[in-house]
Amino acid sequence: MAEFSVLGGKDVGALLTGHEKEVIERVREAYLAHDAGDSVNPDSYFLRFPEKPDSRIIALPAYLGGEVGMAGIKWISSFPANVARGEPRASAVLVLNDYGTGRPVALLEAAGISAARTAASAALACTALSVAPPRTVGVVGGGVIARTVCQYLHAAGVPLGQVRCHDIDPASAGALTGHLRDRYASDARESGLEDALDCDLVLFATTALAPYVPAEYRFRPGQLVLNISLRDLAPETLLGADNILDDIEHCMKANTSPHLAEQLTGRRDFVTGTLAGVLRGRVARDPQRPAVFSPFGLGVLDLAVGHWLYRRALDEDRLTPLPGFFGESRRW
Repeated sequence: MAEFSVLGGKDVGALLTGHEKEVIERVREAYLAHDAGDSVNPDSYFLRFPEKPDSRIIALPAYLGGEVGMAGIKWISSFPANVARGEPRASAVLVLNDYGTGRPVALLEAAGISAARTAASAALACTALSVAPPRTVGVVGGGVIARTVCQYLHAAGVPLGQVRCHDIDPASAGALTGHLRDRYASDARESGLEDALDCDLVLFATTALAPYVPAEYRFRPGQLVLNISLRDLAPETLLGADNILDDIEHCMKANTSPHLAEQLTGRRDFVTGTLAGVLRGRVARDPQRPAVFSPFGLGVLDLAVGHWLYRRALDEDRLTPLPGFFGESRRW
């Protein structure tokens, strides 16, 4: 019987660093496998707390076929109040299960995995949907996800020459702009929301629970919006854009902006298609309209990146085995 192992956050970080293009490729393959039906990706399950409406813990179970051939589940918390204490907002673990036996084989620290797969998805969408390389980038939200998305955009060749950062917490905006200047020699500056929204490429990476961008706001033709945090935009804004989703059924839940647009109109014809459809050439954006990419976040992406890390950790002897973790190895 296979031994159960653990992969800690420091090793996850070491294995991810410098391999952004490989992570983007793993995410691309996962999207295509999911599009081909070689996956099982049920609804995410939200554990919410009446006295903490901004906090949640989410379970994302999934199975991904092909070269991965594993099942698993990510259990990820988002507690925004942590930020005021100088602690990370999100923490997570990923369990990998052998598809042949169903037995768990590894537990991976997954906050880094989750950020990487989210950023890789955003970078992949940017390269697939951009009408032209953006001259300006607007970032709304100055946390770990924004920082990681910028890292993956840079790795994918997206210029970060001029970046405008907005956050309701000035310290977060300042930390992100300083990081971008130091890391990428970017002309990164703190800005108001309006200046960030006017950039060629706009990234939303906030913890907003409901739309705050005015309902009458419209992006201009050719703009690309990475709607990573999903709830910043009023549904009326989406109706004036091409809308690319990662998975239509998944995005039409939990009062995301696409879900609100469906509730407002009673239909889904505002959806242009999926990112996998764009990658396969079935779907094309209109360059005379803005485009909004809204990824709900699929468990198959965590599996794809987690499996890749697990195999590399095996090869590099980074796994920590836990002998005797399972109480019984034989039925009788």
